[in-house]
Amino acid sequence: MKGAFRNLLVRRQAQRAAALLAVIVAGLMLRHFGYAAGLPFVIVKYGGSALWGAMVYLLVGLFAARSRPAIFAVIALFLAISVELFRLYHTSWLDAFRLTTAGALLLGRVFSLWNMLAYAIGIAAAYAFEPGRPR
Repeated sequence: MKGAFRNLLVRRQAQRAAALLAVIVAGLMLRHFGYAAGLPFVIVKYGGSALWGAMVYLLVGLFAARSRPAIFAVIALFLAISVELFRLYHTSWLDAFRLTTAGALLLGRVFSLWNMLAYAIGIAAAYAFEPGRPR
């Protein structure tokens, strides 16, 4: 039985890793090509935020593989909201980092309550498709 559980855990982790890669690629493509493809601002801006929330969920799932998916969702939402609230904190070096591409993608630039809603939607979507979620 131990071997079967380990195989299941390894398979779920591989699925999460593949989903994580797909979400990251989708988010980068949406931000880079969204406007050129004629997508409206709301889809590009908040779709990217929803994908960022899903990415946080999947990262938590990779690091806390033995926890329940509902726990992943709670931790991911806490982390995503914490990062959003962190945008209210300003120092010269932090603001300079936020102006870089990496800083914008990881921390964002401007605080938005709407981003928190988008994160929650992305986390809920990732939870809905979670392979380890009880059905």
